[in-house]
Amino acid sequence: MTHILTALLLLLQFNVSVVWKAAVHPTEGDRYQLVVTGQVDKDYYVHPMSDPYAGTLLEVNTTDQVFLAGAPTEEFTPSDYKGEEVVTGTYVLRQDLQINGSATVEGSVTWSACSGDFCQMPEEWTFSVPVAIPGGAGNEKGATSGGSLWALILEAILWGFLMLLTPCVFPMVPMTVSFFIKQETGGRFKAAMYGLFIVLLYTVPICIIIGLTWLLGGAGITADIFNWLATHWLPNILFFVIFMVFAASFFGAFEITLPSSWTTKADAKSSKGGLLGVFFLALTLVLVSFSCTGPIVGTVLIKSTQGEFWTPMVTMLAFSIAFALPFALLAFFPSVLKKLPKSGGWLNSVKVVLGFVEVALGLKFLSVADQTYHWHLLDREVYLAIWIVCFTLLGLYLLGKIRFKHDSPLECISVGRLALIIADFAFVMYLIPGMWGAPLKALSGYLPPLETQDFVLGSFPASPDIKADNPATLSLYGSEVSLPHGLTGYSNLEDGIAAAKEQGKKVFVDITGHGCVNCREMEARVWSDPRVLQRLRDNYVIVSLYVDDKTKLPESQWVTTDSGKVLKDVGRVNSYLVLERFGVNAQPNYFLLDGEGAILAGPRGYNLDTDAFVKFLDL
Repeated sequence: MTHILTALLLLLQFNVSVVWKAAVHPTEGDRYQLVVTGQVDKDYYVHPMSDPYAGTLLEVNTTDQVFLAGAPTEEFTPSDYKGEEVVTGTYVLRQDLQINGSATVEGSVTWSACSGDFCQMPEEWTFSVPVAIPGGAGNEKGATSGGSLWALILEAILWGFLMLLTPCVFPMVPMTVSFFIKQETGGRFKAAMYGLFIVLLYTVPICIIIGLTWLLGGAGITADIFNWLATHWLPNILFFVIFMVFAASFFGAFEITLPSSWTTKADAKSSKGGLLGVFFLALTLVLVSFSCTGPIVGTVLIKSTQGEFWTPMVTMLAFSIAFALPFALLAFFPSVLKKLPKSGGWLNSVKVVLGFVEVALGLKFLSVADQTYHWHLLDREVYLAIWIVCFTLLGLYLLGKIRFKHDSPLECISVGRLALIIADFAFVMYLIPGMWGAPLKALSGYLPPLETQDFVLGSFPASPDIKADNPATLSLYGSEVSLPHGLTGYSNLEDGIAAAKEQGKKVFVDITGHGCVNCREMEARVWSDPRVLQRLRDNYVIVSLYVDDKTKLPESQWVTTDSGKVLKDVGRVNSYLVLERFGVNAQPNYFLLDGEGAILAGPRGYNLDTDAFVKFLDL
């Protein structure tokens, strides 16, 4: 009884002045808001955060996953004590956050409660709020490039379905018919396994390659391999040549086939029946279809190489499922296959159309190498000129004005063909203004940047003193660079921070790459907005860090990593910098820094929501 009475007296004497609770609520994308609500006891009052001497203080611990997005705010109904504004009743503190992946938001609230003229010693309340986000720790990339991933998946699915119409895939239809018509038992099970084997034969090799590089060297080596594959001149030139060779083949110059011994052996095994026979039939399909699916598979993989671990696997899985699905369904109902048209002139037309598309798409690989090494062979107007000629010829071919070696005479134009002709020439008309500097925003991710174009209507050549060449080239001579839309900035982070401090501005860090499709889209669709341009010009010093630039640095600018590796070019130095300082290895990514170089907000990745980007810049 004595202990109980003592406890009651202590509770009466030392009543809790403020009861706090904390919660984290999602707002938009990877943005969240921490809401700390305090209920001030009726016998007390506290001082607001605006009080420079005794104000309440909200502190949030920043980590690799939790970033502050602006300053904290407070909400309360003001009360007056001897002419001083104080807080009574409900007191709400808010802090905007950017959270990458599942994390725990930790921090504290410090306040001093007063009753009349007497104020207690400062008190502290700590909080820990777990934030579970779908996708876990990998959500950083998912949040910044999720839209791009879904676009890749959709593109892969469409290509998978279209492959059925190609000349090297269509002949497998009668082979599938003859095999499954002969199945007396287990036909549907074998049909399902047929589709599964096709998917596995496309997907498993990719998964093994990525898995081995991940296990042997972790995320870093996987990202390095993909970065090399996506930006180095050798694979890009190789893919460009492959696309041109396939285009020539589709135009009828020659026929591409794999060694006959490969397909003969696989076909012989397929005649054995059972699951082994189903497997070898699927293998035959994959091998025979290689000459048509090879370039498409290459496109899917190359467009996936942005340092992601799962993206190439997911896109290849989507492609293979779409590719296998028609064969699996037709294997379920083999009688339907007999009604399909035989190979003929219409298939050769499909082949030629794909040839024109191959030429247009193949230029992208040459363009990436051209941009990263500053060869200036394929600047924007040259690239556009080739596309305009290519798609004009495609339109003339569809009209029947041009015929290739294996084409049948075109006696009339079908409605479907007419629709393609209209779409093709409309696309050509859309391209033509680009020769005089039209932004062509819909194609911004595929075209070289506007800064590479020699003539833009309504503008004047830059002064030679400014060195308005490719931005990354200037890293050798100085860090002041020309940027899209007439913006200027720096290629060196420390110079940018120093300039921001001198000008009383904040720093906008642009982590980008020459071969980054999403970077060009962000610049064309988001940066071009007048509200964004005004804020970037007036409120920020821009620092653009190209992570794939191959320009060699003088020895004085080489960087040695902790492991002893010496980095000698602009791209590798910038990649190391952004990984060490900002914890990201993909682009685009954007950060906001203060004049001392401290992170205010970020990362913000690929997101075409202009209004959200304006809010990001207003922090």
